[in-house]
Amino acid sequence: MSYEPDAHPNQVAILRHLLFTPQAGFADLQKTTDLTSDHFNFHIKKLIEEKYVIKVEKVYKLTGKGKEYANRMDTDENEIERQPKVSIVVTLERTTATGEREFLYQQRLKNPYYGFWGRLGGKMRWGETVIEAANRELLEETGMTANFEYKLLYHKRDFDKQTGKLLEDKIFLCVYATEFSGELIERFEGGYNRWMTQAEFHQQEKRFESVDEFMNLMDQGVTFAEREFHYDASEY
Repeated sequence: MSYEPDAHPNQVAILRHLLFTPQAGFADLQKTTDLTSDHFNFHIKKLIEEKYVIKVEKVYKLTGKGKEYANRMDTDENEIERQPKVSIVVTLERTTATGEREFLYQQRLKNPYYGFWGRLGGKMRWGETVIEAANRELLEETGMTANFEYKLLYHKRDFDKQTGKLLEDKIFLCVYATEFSGELIERFEGGYNRWMTQAEFHQQEKRFESVDEFMNLMDQGVTFAEREFHYDASEY
């Protein structure tokens, strides 16, 4: 796991100062903290080791990595801001021999929300397009490939029913396909895949309520929605 300086207020102070100037000397940066020279030197060296800061002759500058990281900072609170997670949601649909709509659902077999049924998907990786991320997740979790179409941006916030505390803040990029190929892998580490009608999905004890809405919104041609859901802490 990569090191992140938000655990060290003195390093965050250094990054904040460099966010507002092209470069700074050792003495100017040290003034942002109450540290002695030896202790300050430890923190500036750590930032250099982790490639957030570079020393050029006698001055210090943010690297590209450092600029991207420091730009996430709330400069009033001097802390790195938490941001919503960006994930892909994959909908595969097929028609049964009796003409019913059937969708590929996935039971989540990892925390949080262990045992819940919903759509398959996962986090986007740095630099991926939406379709690239969808294809990667589908192949990793089902062994299949598909011809995806981007449909919907869905902002979902989950709260604890009892305390009102925000549990999850996610932006879902929803893609859809009816053209796909490959032999379905039913089980993998972290999940179980199964084709079901919506009626069969509703028979499952634990399920994400947002799943039906994904499909309804896409059917209606809606491209953006924002919703709140409330869960018992034990379910999370």
